Parts: sequence; structure tokens; C-alpha cells
Amino acid sequence: MLGLIDCNNFFVSCERVFSPSLRRRPVVVLSNNDGCIVAMSNEAKTIGLKRGMPYYQIKTFCERNNVAVLSGNHRLYGDMSSRVMATLASIVPEIEIYSIDEAFISMEGLKYDELAPLGREIVRRVLRDTGIPASLGLASTKTLAKVAARFAKKYSGYRGCCIIPDDNARRKALELTYIGDVWGIGRKLNKKFVNVGIETALQFADMPRTNVERMLNVTGLRAWRELNGEPCITFDMTESGKRQMCCSRSFGTMITDFDQLRQAVSLFATILSRKLREQHSVAVSMSVFIHTNAFREDMAQYYNSAHRCFPEATSDTMDMTAMAAECLKSVYRKGYSYKKAGVIIPEIVSENAVRRSLFTDAQIRVRRNRLMDVLDRINSTSISHDTVHVAAYAPVDGLVRGEHRSHLYTTKLDDIITVK
Repeated sequence: MLGLIDCNNFFVSCERVFSPSLRRRPVVVLSNNDGCIVAMSNEAKTIGLKRGMPYYQIKTFCERNNVAVLSGNHRLYGDMSSRVMATLASIVPEIEIYSIDEAFISMEGLKYDELAPLGREIVRRVLRDTGIPASLGLASTKTLAKVAARFAKKYSGYRGCCIIPDDNARRKALELTYIGDVWGIGRKLNKKFVNVGIETALQFADMPRTNVERMLNVTGLRAWRELNGEPCITFDMTESGKRQMCCSRSFGTMITDFDQLRQAVSLFATILSRKLREQHSVAVSMSVFIHTNAFREDMAQYYNSAHRCFPEATSDTMDMTAMAAECLKSVYRKGYSYKKAGVIIPEIVSENAVRRSLFTDAQIRVRRNRLMDVLDRINSTSISHDTVHVAAYAPVDGLVRGEHRSHLYTTKLDDIITVK
């Protein structure tokens, strides 16, 4: 048996842990620069709010309906996610983190009558240790576990844990599952299914294999096999590290100055270099892009990007910030107001698979690796990720609109809750 633990309304739940006044109240969390809704509470869904709605269009509606509006606080959410995953790792032998609010867990070796008690205990422990409510789906495949988790979240009678133990339960669950809600079925594929009269997951699962192979690609066939109880996506098939990375941001105030843009892309490169070292990977190349505000037709428009390969694949912060500045310099044009910038690492390899350059001093490489290790150890034991950082960047938070952002309760010393 495999399990999928899914945190309920994760961003909202993180905010409610530290602000109990938000409980039982409609809450929405906004995207960068308070653009649109990216997460909401069940109460917000009930009154008609939907993900993707632009905030400026619903601002008056939110005020009339006492909706709590919050800017995205992703440093808080990331730290709370780490706590949830640490709790799971202390209970089960194997855990595979799928996203910021989801993780697959192994329940192999347990008898059927042991699954429900342990599943509910896992959900209870996550709530007790982190304050985050969660739902758990258990089934023979990852895709079916996803289906079960949706039922656990939707129906309170499951008490947080839904199990699909046999074929009868599988067919019943799939009959009640919309095809567009199946893991691996995207918008285009969903539209294709609806056009041919397939609206439920069971109708898809009951299709002859020859029809599936003719109609879908490898990913679609894998979803079909998983829905029919055949495990195709196992723990050892999913790579622990990312193959690509991107760090970008839209600015609340448009930037014209090169130095401010350089500080921004240097910060993005710093974040990516830290993430690379965390997964023991290195970047082969880097791309930097900048663009103006396409919605401001009254202003001159410009978009450009630059791509460079590193002489030797690296995760060194100083190498990556220097490359980011070099890329930016090649595409920056004076006279434009820039709305967004970003750094992309399009090709990532393991640090053990690096082809060393003949022109790099081995002793310098060893010293720089040691320096990065010391930097990471200092920052990992500090209350902030950037206690020690390169001088090339400065925080760009002041350039990002976040009028409704909560405090960094768990990562900033000044924001720790004061108990009276």
C-alpha cells in the first residue's frame, strides 16, 4: 500500500496556525504583487471565490463579506512544509516529497486492519506537531492514492484517512471522480476526453488498452495502468532532485536602473545556488530574462533573455551571481521600465558527474567548495537563509507589493510571537 498525505488548504492553514482569528472565516492568499487568488479557505469557496480571480476585481466583494486577504508569504509556507515532512519522516520508514504540501509515504508490510488506525494517527500527529490539518489517501498505486486523498479531504466521515482496499472500492471511487481530477490528465487531455464522451475516471479506466495507446502518450498510458491497480510510478522511479530550476519575480514598482536589476538577479542566482547544493547538484548553464509590463500599452515594450554555459558546472554562489550579472548586462537596455526578471537553470546534473575543466585550479575549487559549505552551515543554523551572503545582491522585497503579508513567524527573530 502507498499513501498520499495532502495538507488541507495549505497556505491558508499556515496563516491560521499563527492567527487563530482567521479560523472559520473566509480567507484568500494572493500571488506575487497581490495579483490574483492562489489559495483560499473552504469558507471563501462557499461564497463563490475561485482560484485565479484578479484581486482588483473582487476587492469590494471581499470587504463586504469580511474576507481576510493575505499576501503570499512563501518563506513561512516553506518552513512549515519542512516541519510537516519532518513529522512524517519520524513516523513512516519511507517518504517521498512530491510538492510543498504533498508527500507519498510507504505503508508496505501492514495488514489491512492496521492501515486505518495508523493513517488516522499520522493525520493526528501532523496536526498536533505542526497545526496543519491534512488528509491521507491509501491505495495500491500513487494515482489511486491521489484519488483516495481527495475523498478524505472532501468527506469528513473518513476522519482524515480514505482507503481503496479492493477492486469494488476502486471502481466506486473512480465512478465518482471527474476525469479532469485524475493525476496526469491536463487541460488539453481533459478536453479531448470530454469531446469523446468520457467524463469519469472509471470510463477512462475501462477503455481498451489498444484505444488508450492509440489516443494517448506514455504519461496517459501510465495513468490508465495506475487507475487499473497496476503500480507504474514507484518510489525508486522518482528522482529526488530537480532537472530544471527557475527563480523569478514581478516587481511591485517598475525598475529602470541597471544596478537594481543586477541586485535582483543576483538574489535569484543566490537562491538557486543554495537549492542546487541542497540536492547535491550543479548547473551546466544559466539563462536570465527581463521584460517590461505587457499590460501597459502606453509604455515602450521590451523583452529579452541571455543564455551562457559555465566553463565548469557549478553550484558556487559567486560563480552564479557573476554569470547572472554578465547575462543581464548583455540584454539590459536603458530607457525601459522593467516589470519582471528571472534566472533559469535549464540543465542540472549531479555534482558527481561534473566534467572538470583543465583550466580550473583544483586547489581553488577545493577552497571555494569549503567556503560554500561553511556559508550553508552558518545560514542553516541561523534564523535567516541570508545571514551571510555575497555583496552582489540586496533584498528586493521593497520592490514587491505585499500590502497584506503576515509576519515571518518561524524564520525571523523579530517576528516571533510574543506570549502575554
